[in-house]
Amino acid sequence: YQSSSDANEVNTKSFEAIQFPEDQVEQIQQCWQGFVNTFATKELAGEAIYSALFESAPSLQSLFKTPRGVMSMRFLNGIHQIIMALGEPKAAKQLVEALGFQHLDLEVTVPRVVIFRDAIMDLIMTEMGDKLTGKANDGIKKTLNYAGGGYIFIRETFSERLKILATSWRTASGQEADELAELEASTGSGQGEDKNEEEEEFEGGSAEMKASEGRMSGEQIELGMQQDDITSPRSKDKRSMWDRLTGKKAK
Repeated sequence: YQSSSDANEVNTKSFEAIQFPEDQVEQIQQCWQGFVNTFATKELAGEAIYSALFESAPSLQSLFKTPRGVMSMRFLNGIHQIIMALGEPKAAKQLVEALGFQHLDLEVTVPRVVIFRDAIMDLIMTEMGDKLTGKANDGIKKTLNYAGGGYIFIRETFSERLKILATSWRTASGQEADELAELEASTGSGQGEDKNEEEEEFEGGSAEMKASEGRMSGEQIELGMQQDDITSPRSKDKRSMWDRLTGKKAK
């Protein structure tokens, strides 16, 4: 990423170390430090950046769930670390990489990077006035483009790879097998409950059948007793079965 690139360009196609001439790096760092020193404390400088950003684009505030005081210091420290590392391009690149991985959950886009960049540049120009040199203005703007483009590149390039790694790790560690076993166990438990219900219904049906058989046996016994009363020799009526049926009187 060369310092000769367009100051309005946000490069998301590649991510290389950013390089500025030594004299420009010095002016960038001096102007940035001068901007921070215009505030009584670093906390106030961070608060000013936070306010400038979300006043220019209130919709972006929904992206950040961290408390305002903490988030404002993260903005300030992140920019400060990158700018102070511009004399060592590899170190600056590593810082942007680290910050990019920390913010993979944020949907960073080119329009949002432009909003962020312009809000900060307007604030710096307001606070610094004539002290903001042309090279410093150009350098800080390109540095913010570089950081934003790096975030997007990292998110688009590595988020899918991280998902694949996470899936592979779950497979290697047997988590998927455990989840499958839990699913089978829960399914088997449901089938066991169904089976128990069927057995209960069957046992209930068997009990009813046995009760019915008992009633039938009782009726048969009763009928047999009635028949015994009719045919029993102990009966006082000495007539034969035929005589009793035909109504013939005993002799």
